[in-house]
Amino acid sequence: MSTRRRFLQSTLVGAAAAYTGKLRAAGRSSSDQIVLGLIGPGGMGMNHVRELCKRTDVTIAAVCDVDSQRAGAAAEEVAKSRPKPRIESDLRKVLDDPEIDAVFIATPDHWHAPASILALDAGKHVYVEKPCCHNIREGRLMADAVERSGKLLQVGTQSRSGDFIQEAIQRIHEGEIGEVIVAKAWNSQRRGSIGRTQPSDPPSNLDFDTWVGPAPLVPYRTNLLHGVWRWWYDFGCGDIGNDGVHDIDVALWGLNVKSHPERMTCLGGRYVVEDDQQFPDTQYAVCEYPNGDQNRKRQMIFEQRDWSPYTQEGYENGSAWYGTKGLLVMGHVTGWKMFRERNELVAERTGSLSLEPHHTNFFDGIRGTSSKLNADIQAGLLAAGVVHFANIAARQRAVLEINAAAEQITNHVEANAMIRRKYRDSHWAVPKNV
Repeated sequence: MSTRRRFLQSTLVGAAAAYTGKLRAAGRSSSDQIVLGLIGPGGMGMNHVRELCKRTDVTIAAVCDVDSQRAGAAAEEVAKSRPKPRIESDLRKVLDDPEIDAVFIATPDHWHAPASILALDAGKHVYVEKPCCHNIREGRLMADAVERSGKLLQVGTQSRSGDFIQEAIQRIHEGEIGEVIVAKAWNSQRRGSIGRTQPSDPPSNLDFDTWVGPAPLVPYRTNLLHGVWRWWYDFGCGDIGNDGVHDIDVALWGLNVKSHPERMTCLGGRYVVEDDQQFPDTQYAVCEYPNGDQNRKRQMIFEQRDWSPYTQEGYENGSAWYGTKGLLVMGHVTGWKMFRERNELVAERTGSLSLEPHHTNFFDGIRGTSSKLNADIQAGLLAAGVVHFANIAARQRAVLEINAAAEQITNHVEANAMIRRKYRDSHWAVPKNV
Protein backbone atom coordinates (compact mmCIF):
# COMPACT_ATOMS: atom_id res chain seq x y z
CA MET A 1 0.00 0.00 0.00
CA SER A 2 1.34 3.47 -0.89
CA THR A 3 2.35 5.94 1.75
CA ARG A 4 -0.35 8.29 0.49
CA ARG A 5 -3.06 5.64 0.90
CA ARG A 6 -1.78 4.62 4.33
CA PHE A 7 -1.91 8.22 5.49
CA LEU A 8 -5.43 8.82 4.21
CA GLN A 9 -6.73 5.59 5.71
CA SER A 10 -5.19 6.33 9.09
CA THR A 11 -6.65 9.84 8.96
CA LEU A 12 -10.13 8.55 8.22
CA VAL A 13 -10.02 5.82 10.86
CA GLY A 14 -8.69 8.23 13.48
CA ALA A 15 -11.33 10.94 12.99
CA ALA A 16 -13.54 11.53 15.99
CA ALA A 17 -16.96 9.90 15.74
CA ALA A 18 -18.79 13.05 16.81
CA TYR A 19 -17.03 15.10 14.16
CA THR A 20 -17.80 12.48 11.51
CA GLY A 21 -21.44 12.66 12.53
CA LYS A 22 -21.43 16.44 12.19
CA LEU A 23 -19.98 16.24 8.69
CA ARG A 24 -22.52 13.69 7.54
CA ALA A 25 -25.41 15.51 9.17
CA ALA A 26 -24.33 18.60 7.27
CA GLY A 27 -24.01 16.68 4.02
CA ARG A 28 -25.95 16.17 0.82
CA SER A 29 -25.84 13.77 -2.10
CA SER A 30 -22.45 13.60 -3.81
CA SER A 31 -24.19 14.27 -7.12
CA ASP A 32 -25.68 17.56 -5.96
CA GLN A 33 -24.33 20.91 -7.04
CA ILE A 34 -23.00 23.04 -4.20
CA VAL A 35 -24.11 26.64 -4.62
CA LEU A 36 -21.48 29.21 -3.67
CA GLY A 37 -21.11 32.87 -2.89
CA LEU A 38 -17.66 34.47 -3.23
CA ILE A 39 -16.99 37.31 -0.78
CA GLY A 40 -13.88 39.32 -1.60
CA PRO A 41 -13.06 37.94 -5.07
CA GLY A 42 -9.93 40.04 -5.68
CA GLY A 43 -6.31 39.02 -5.18
CA MET A 44 -6.40 35.57 -3.59
CA GLY A 45 -10.16 35.59 -4.05
CA MET A 46 -9.73 35.72 -7.82
CA ASN A 47 -7.44 32.68 -7.60
CA HIS A 48 -10.34 30.86 -5.96
CA VAL A 49 -12.71 32.05 -8.68
CA ARG A 50 -10.46 30.74 -11.46
CA GLU A 51 -9.98 27.37 -9.74
CA LEU A 52 -13.67 26.97 -8.94
CA CYS A 53 -14.59 27.72 -12.55
CA LYS A 54 -12.75 24.54 -13.55
CA ARG A 55 -15.17 22.41 -11.54
CA THR A 56 -18.45 20.90 -12.70
CA ASP A 57 -19.83 20.17 -9.22
CA VAL A 58 -20.32 23.74 -7.99
CA THR A 59 -22.46 26.69 -9.02
CA ILE A 60 -21.24 30.23 -8.40
CA ALA A 61 -24.39 32.20 -7.69
CA ALA A 62 -22.97 35.50 -6.40
CA VAL A 63 -19.80 37.52 -6.10
CA CYS A 64 -19.54 40.25 -3.50
CA ASP A 65 -16.99 43.04 -3.19
CA VAL A 66 -16.96 46.64 -1.99
CA ASP A 67 -14.87 47.52 -5.06
CA SER A 68 -17.23 47.48 -8.04
CA GLN A 69 -14.37 46.96 -10.47
CA ARG A 70 -13.16 43.85 -8.65
CA ALA A 71 -16.67 42.48 -8.33
CA GLY A 72 -17.29 43.06 -12.02
CA ALA A 73 -14.01 41.43 -13.03
CA ALA A 74 -14.85 38.34 -10.95
CA ALA A 75 -18.32 38.09 -12.47
CA GLU A 76 -16.87 38.33 -15.97
CA GLU A 77 -14.33 35.62 -15.14
CA VAL A 78 -17.13 33.29 -14.09
CA ALA A 79 -19.13 34.18 -17.20
CA LYS A 80 -16.36 32.82 -19.42
CA SER A 81 -17.41 29.26 -18.61
CA ARG A 82 -20.88 29.36 -16.98
CA PRO A 83 -23.82 31.68 -16.26
CA LYS A 84 -22.79 35.07 -14.95
CA PRO A 85 -23.35 35.41 -11.19
CA ARG A 86 -25.13 38.33 -9.66
CA ILE A 87 -23.00 41.07 -8.12
CA GLU A 88 -23.45 42.32 -4.57
CA SER A 89 -21.62 44.93 -2.52
CA ASP A 90 -23.12 43.96 0.86
CA LEU A 91 -22.25 40.46 2.09
CA ARG A 92 -25.53 40.29 4.02
CA LYS A 93 -27.39 39.94 0.73
CA VAL A 94 -25.31 36.87 -0.07
CA LEU A 95 -25.94 35.38 3.36
CA ASP A 96 -29.69 36.02 3.07
CA ASP A 97 -29.92 33.89 -0.09
CA PRO A 98 -31.40 30.49 0.92
CA GLU A 99 -30.07 28.87 -2.25
CA ILE A 100 -26.42 29.47 -1.31
CA ASP A 101 -24.89 26.55 0.59
CA ALA A 102 -21.40 27.87 1.26
CA VAL A 103 -19.33 31.02 1.01
CA PHE A 104 -15.67 31.65 0.27
CA ILE A 105 -14.33 34.58 2.32
CA ALA A 106 -11.16 36.14 0.89
CA THR A 107 -11.53 39.60 2.40
CA PRO A 108 -8.83 41.50 4.31
CA ASP A 109 -7.98 39.91 7.67
CA HIS A 110 -10.13 42.23 9.77
CA TRP A 111 -13.26 40.88 8.05
CA HIS A 112 -12.39 37.16 8.33
CA ALA A 113 -13.99 36.48 11.70
CA PRO A 114 -16.96 38.88 11.50
CA ALA A 115 -17.94 37.60 8.05
CA SER A 116 -17.41 33.95 9.01
CA ILE A 117 -19.50 34.23 12.17
CA LEU A 118 -22.32 35.94 10.28
CA ALA A 119 -22.16 33.26 7.58
CA LEU A 120 -22.18 30.34 10.01
CA ASP A 121 -25.10 31.82 11.91
CA ALA A 122 -26.90 32.25 8.58
CA GLY A 123 -26.56 28.51 7.97
CA LYS A 124 -23.71 28.63 5.44
CA HIS A 125 -20.60 26.48 5.33
CA VAL A 126 -17.46 28.62 5.24
CA TYR A 127 -14.10 28.53 3.50
CA VAL A 128 -12.09 31.43 4.96
CA GLU A 129 -8.64 32.61 4.04
CA LYS A 130 -5.77 32.60 6.50
CA PRO A 131 -5.16 33.72 9.13
CA CYS A 132 -8.66 32.70 10.17
CA CYS A 133 -8.96 35.60 12.61
CA HIS A 134 -7.52 39.06 13.23
CA ASN A 135 -7.04 38.49 16.97
CA ILE A 136 -7.24 35.79 19.64
CA ARG A 137 -10.74 36.59 20.89
CA GLU A 138 -12.30 36.61 17.44
CA GLY A 139 -10.83 33.16 16.79
CA ARG A 140 -12.55 31.74 19.84
CA LEU A 141 -15.85 33.29 18.75
CA MET A 142 -15.42 31.64 15.34
CA ALA A 143 -14.96 28.25 16.99
CA ASP A 144 -18.08 28.86 19.07
CA ALA A 145 -20.02 29.72 15.90
CA VAL A 146 -18.89 26.50 14.20
CA GLU A 147 -20.05 24.51 17.21
CA ARG A 148 -23.48 26.09 17.57
CA SER A 149 -24.24 26.20 13.84
CA GLY A 150 -23.26 22.63 13.00
CA LYS A 151 -21.75 23.96 9.78
CA LEU A 152 -18.25 23.40 8.44
CA LEU A 153 -15.36 25.85 8.32
CA GLN A 154 -12.22 25.21 6.29
CA VAL A 155 -9.23 27.56 6.70
CA GLY A 156 -7.30 28.43 3.54
CA THR A 157 -4.01 26.83 4.63
CA GLN A 158 -3.95 24.59 1.57
CA SER A 159 -0.64 22.97 2.53
CA ARG A 160 -2.70 20.57 4.65
CA SER A 161 -4.19 19.08 1.49
CA GLY A 162 -0.85 18.61 -0.30
CA ASP A 163 -0.05 14.91 -0.60
CA PHE A 164 3.72 15.38 -0.33
CA ILE A 165 3.26 17.40 2.86
CA GLN A 166 0.85 14.83 4.28
CA GLU A 167 3.44 12.11 3.67
CA ALA A 168 6.13 14.08 5.48
CA ILE A 169 3.88 14.70 8.49
CA GLN A 170 2.97 11.02 8.61
CA ARG A 171 6.64 10.05 8.68
CA ILE A 172 7.27 12.50 11.53
CA HIS A 173 4.27 11.28 13.53
CA GLU A 174 5.34 7.65 13.02
CA GLY A 175 8.66 8.43 14.67
CA GLU A 176 10.99 8.18 11.70
CA ILE A 177 13.13 11.03 13.06
CA GLY A 178 12.60 10.07 16.69
CA GLU A 179 10.98 12.34 19.24
CA VAL A 180 10.60 15.85 17.83
CA ILE A 181 11.79 18.44 20.32
CA VAL A 182 12.01 21.54 18.10
CA ALA A 183 10.14 22.67 14.99
CA LYS A 184 11.04 25.74 12.97
CA ALA A 185 9.28 27.78 10.32
CA TRP A 186 10.69 30.61 8.26
CA ASN A 187 9.58 33.24 5.76
CA SER A 188 12.47 34.62 3.73
CA GLN A 189 11.81 36.87 0.74
CA ARG A 190 12.12 40.45 -0.46
CA ARG A 191 9.15 42.77 -0.05
CA GLY A 192 8.94 46.18 -1.62
CA SER A 193 8.31 49.47 0.12
CA ILE A 194 4.74 50.76 0.41
CA GLY A 195 6.04 54.33 0.63
CA ARG A 196 4.58 57.13 2.67
CA THR A 197 1.22 58.75 1.93
CA GLN A 198 -1.30 61.19 3.33
CA PRO A 199 -5.08 60.73 3.64
CA SER A 200 -7.02 61.34 0.46
CA ASP A 201 -10.43 60.68 -1.08
CA PRO A 202 -11.19 57.06 -2.03
CA PRO A 203 -11.85 56.24 -5.70
CA SER A 204 -15.45 56.27 -6.89
CA ASN A 205 -15.51 52.49 -7.44
CA LEU A 206 -14.75 51.78 -3.76
CA ASP A 207 -17.21 51.75 -0.85
CA PHE A 208 -14.51 52.54 1.69
CA ASP A 209 -16.85 52.77 4.68
CA THR A 210 -18.02 49.19 4.14
CA TRP A 211 -14.44 48.08 3.48
CA VAL A 212 -13.44 49.37 6.94
CA GLY A 213 -16.49 47.64 8.38
CA PRO A 214 -16.33 46.91 12.13
CA ALA A 215 -12.74 48.13 12.48
CA PRO A 216 -12.06 51.67 13.71
CA LEU A 217 -12.79 54.16 10.98
CA VAL A 218 -9.62 55.69 9.55
CA PRO A 219 -9.07 57.96 6.53
CA TYR A 220 -8.50 56.38 3.14
CA ARG A 221 -4.96 56.47 1.79
CA THR A 222 -3.53 54.98 -1.37
CA ASN A 223 -1.14 52.59 0.38
CA LEU A 224 -3.89 51.05 2.49
CA LEU A 225 -5.54 48.90 -0.18
CA HIS A 226 -5.68 46.72 -2.12
CA GLY A 227 -3.38 44.09 -0.61
CA VAL A 228 -1.38 46.69 1.32
CA TRP A 229 -3.83 46.53 4.23
CA ARG A 230 -1.92 43.54 5.60
CA TRP A 231 0.86 45.83 6.84
CA TRP A 232 -1.47 47.96 9.02
CA TYR A 233 -2.43 46.99 12.59
CA ASP A 234 -6.16 47.68 12.22
CA PHE A 235 -6.61 45.52 9.13
CA GLY A 236 -3.85 42.90 8.77
CA CYS A 237 -1.48 40.71 10.74
CA GLY A 238 1.83 41.44 9.02
CA ASP A 239 3.77 38.99 6.89
CA ILE A 240 3.82 36.48 9.75
CA GLY A 241 0.05 36.26 9.24
CA ASN A 242 0.29 36.47 5.46
CA ASP A 243 2.92 34.00 4.23
CA GLY A 244 4.39 32.97 7.57
CA VAL A 245 1.19 31.41 8.87
CA HIS A 246 1.36 28.70 6.19
CA ASP A 247 4.73 27.48 7.45
CA ILE A 248 3.78 27.96 11.11
CA ASP A 249 0.69 25.81 10.54
CA VAL A 250 2.71 22.97 9.00
CA ALA A 251 5.40 23.23 11.70
CA LEU A 252 2.77 22.91 14.44
CA TRP A 253 1.13 20.02 12.62
CA GLY A 254 4.39 18.07 12.60
CA LEU A 255 5.10 19.00 16.22
CA ASN A 256 1.63 17.59 17.00
CA VAL A 257 0.65 20.30 19.48
CA LYS A 258 -2.92 20.50 20.72
CA SER A 259 -2.99 23.92 22.37
CA HIS A 260 -1.60 27.42 22.27
CA PRO A 261 1.94 27.84 23.65
CA GLU A 262 2.32 28.29 27.39
CA ARG A 263 5.20 30.76 27.03
CA MET A 264 6.61 32.77 24.15
CA THR A 265 8.49 35.86 23.14
CA CYS A 266 9.29 37.68 19.93
CA LEU A 267 11.69 40.39 18.87
CA GLY A 268 11.13 42.31 15.68
CA GLY A 269 10.86 45.65 14.01
CA ARG A 270 11.36 47.74 10.90
CA TYR A 271 15.07 47.03 10.45
CA VAL A 272 15.49 47.72 6.74
CA VAL A 273 12.70 49.58 4.92
CA GLU A 274 11.41 52.91 6.21
CA ASP A 275 7.84 53.48 5.10
CA ASP A 276 4.29 53.48 6.50
CA GLN A 277 4.26 49.77 7.35
CA GLN A 278 3.49 49.07 11.00
CA PHE A 279 4.46 45.40 11.26
CA PRO A 280 8.05 44.10 11.43
CA ASP A 281 10.10 43.29 8.36
CA THR A 282 12.38 41.25 10.66
CA GLN A 283 10.95 38.98 13.34
CA TYR A 284 12.11 36.07 15.51
CA ALA A 285 9.60 34.26 17.73
CA VAL A 286 10.12 31.37 20.14
CA CYS A 287 7.16 29.40 21.51
CA GLU A 288 7.29 26.82 24.30
CA TYR A 289 4.76 23.99 24.54
CA PRO A 290 4.20 21.22 27.09
CA ASN A 291 5.34 17.75 26.05
CA GLY A 292 3.01 15.42 27.92
CA ASP A 293 5.12 15.29 31.07
CA GLN A 294 4.82 18.87 32.31
CA ASN A 295 8.49 18.89 33.27
CA ARG A 296 9.47 18.54 29.63
CA LYS A 297 8.99 21.11 26.89
CA ARG A 298 9.01 21.52 23.11
CA GLN A 299 9.79 24.57 21.01
CA MET A 300 8.48 26.10 17.82
CA ILE A 301 10.60 28.87 16.29
CA PHE A 302 9.56 31.31 13.56
CA GLU A 303 11.98 33.50 11.59
CA GLN A 304 11.03 36.25 9.16
CA ARG A 305 13.20 38.39 6.92
CA ASP A 306 11.30 40.39 4.34
CA TRP A 307 14.49 41.79 2.81
CA SER A 308 16.43 38.56 2.11
CA PRO A 309 15.72 36.83 -1.21
CA TYR A 310 17.79 33.73 -0.49
CA THR A 311 17.13 30.23 0.73
CA GLN A 312 17.58 28.77 4.20
CA GLU A 313 18.39 25.08 4.54
CA GLY A 314 17.63 24.82 0.83
CA TYR A 315 14.22 26.51 0.80
CA GLU A 316 13.02 30.12 0.64
CA ASN A 317 9.94 29.52 2.82
CA GLY A 318 9.74 26.33 4.81
CA SER A 319 9.57 24.26 7.97
CA ALA A 320 11.92 21.87 9.73
CA TRP A 321 11.57 19.32 12.50
CA TYR A 322 14.49 18.36 14.71
CA GLY A 323 14.11 14.91 16.26
CA THR A 324 16.26 12.77 18.50
CA LYS A 325 17.09 10.50 15.55
CA GLY A 326 16.99 12.78 12.55
CA LEU A 327 15.81 15.90 10.76
CA LEU A 328 13.15 16.60 8.14
CA VAL A 329 13.35 19.86 6.18
CA MET A 330 10.50 20.99 3.93
CA GLY A 331 10.01 23.74 1.37
CA HIS A 332 6.58 25.31 1.45
CA VAL A 333 5.75 24.49 -2.17
CA THR A 334 8.62 22.36 -3.44
CA GLY A 335 9.24 19.19 -1.41
CA TRP A 336 11.25 17.82 1.51
CA LYS A 337 14.34 15.87 2.56
CA MET A 338 14.75 13.61 5.57
CA PHE A 339 18.10 13.02 7.24
CA ARG A 340 19.19 10.61 9.92
CA GLU A 341 22.16 10.94 12.23
CA ARG A 342 25.36 12.34 10.69
CA ASN A 343 23.33 14.02 7.94
CA GLU A 344 22.56 10.79 6.09
CA LEU A 345 19.88 11.54 3.46
CA VAL A 346 17.37 8.68 3.75
CA ALA A 347 14.28 9.97 1.92
CA GLU A 348 13.16 12.90 -0.19
CA ARG A 349 10.26 13.97 -2.34
CA THR A 350 9.44 16.88 -4.58
CA GLY A 351 5.95 18.27 -4.88
CA SER A 352 3.75 21.25 -5.57
CA LEU A 353 0.59 22.77 -4.17
CA SER A 354 -2.70 23.79 -5.74
CA LEU A 355 -6.05 24.93 -4.44
CA GLU A 356 -7.99 22.06 -6.03
CA PRO A 357 -7.48 19.33 -3.39
CA HIS A 358 -8.21 21.76 -0.55
CA HIS A 359 -11.44 22.80 -2.28
CA THR A 360 -12.33 19.16 -2.87
CA ASN A 361 -11.78 18.28 0.78
CA PHE A 362 -14.15 21.11 1.78
CA PHE A 363 -16.84 20.05 -0.69
CA ASP A 364 -16.50 16.38 0.27
CA GLY A 365 -17.09 17.43 3.87
CA ILE A 366 -20.26 19.29 2.90
CA ARG A 367 -21.51 16.26 0.99
CA GLY A 368 -20.61 13.91 3.85
CA THR A 369 -18.19 11.84 1.76
CA SER A 370 -15.17 12.87 3.85
CA SER A 371 -14.93 12.40 7.60
CA LYS A 372 -12.35 15.12 8.25
CA LEU A 373 -11.63 18.63 7.10
CA ASN A 374 -7.91 19.02 6.51
CA ALA A 375 -7.78 22.56 7.95
CA ASP A 376 -10.58 22.89 10.46
CA ILE A 377 -11.09 25.75 12.88
CA GLN A 378 -8.96 24.16 15.61
CA ALA A 379 -5.94 23.94 13.32
CA GLY A 380 -6.61 27.49 12.19
CA LEU A 381 -6.76 28.78 15.76
CA LEU A 382 -3.42 27.27 16.76
CA ALA A 383 -1.57 28.72 13.76
CA ALA A 384 -3.26 32.11 14.06
CA GLY A 385 -2.56 32.05 17.80
CA VAL A 386 1.19 31.98 17.18
CA VAL A 387 0.79 34.91 14.78
CA HIS A 388 -1.13 37.01 17.28
CA PHE A 389 0.90 36.17 20.38
CA ALA A 390 4.12 36.84 18.44
CA ASN A 391 2.89 40.22 17.22
CA ILE A 392 1.80 41.14 20.75
CA ALA A 393 5.16 40.09 22.21
CA ALA A 394 7.06 42.06 19.57
CA ARG A 395 5.02 45.22 20.19
CA GLN A 396 5.35 44.91 23.97
CA ARG A 397 8.93 43.58 23.87
CA ALA A 398 7.90 41.03 26.47
CA VAL A 399 8.06 37.36 27.39
CA LEU A 400 4.44 36.24 27.60
CA GLU A 401 3.14 33.67 30.08
CA ILE A 402 -0.02 32.20 28.55
CA ASN A 403 -2.93 30.30 30.04
CA ALA A 404 -3.58 28.32 26.87
CA ALA A 405 -6.96 26.95 27.91
CA ALA A 406 -8.32 30.37 28.91
CA GLU A 407 -6.52 32.14 26.03
CA GLN A 408 -5.22 34.78 28.38
CA ILE A 409 -1.79 36.35 28.96
CA THR A 410 -1.24 36.11 32.69
CA ASN A 411 1.87 38.21 33.34
CA HIS A 412 1.36 41.39 31.34
CA VAL A 413 -1.78 43.54 31.59
CA GLU A 414 -1.10 45.61 28.46
CA ALA A 415 -0.32 42.53 26.39
CA ASN A 416 -3.43 40.72 27.61
CA ALA A 417 -5.58 43.66 26.51
CA MET A 418 -4.33 43.04 22.96
CA ILE A 419 -5.98 39.63 22.64
CA ARG A 420 -9.02 41.72 21.65
CA ARG A 421 -9.34 44.73 19.37
CA LYS A 422 -11.26 48.00 19.30
CA TYR A 423 -14.35 48.23 17.10
CA ARG A 424 -16.51 50.94 15.61
CA ASP A 425 -19.41 51.79 17.86
CA SER A 426 -22.59 49.85 17.04
CA HIS A 427 -21.42 48.52 13.68
CA TRP A 428 -23.64 45.67 12.48
CA ALA A 429 -20.70 43.29 11.93
CA VAL A 430 -19.11 43.54 15.40
CA PRO A 431 -19.22 39.95 16.75
CA LYS A 432 -21.30 39.39 19.86
CA ASN A 433 -19.50 38.79 23.15
CA VAL A 434 -16.22 40.33 21.98
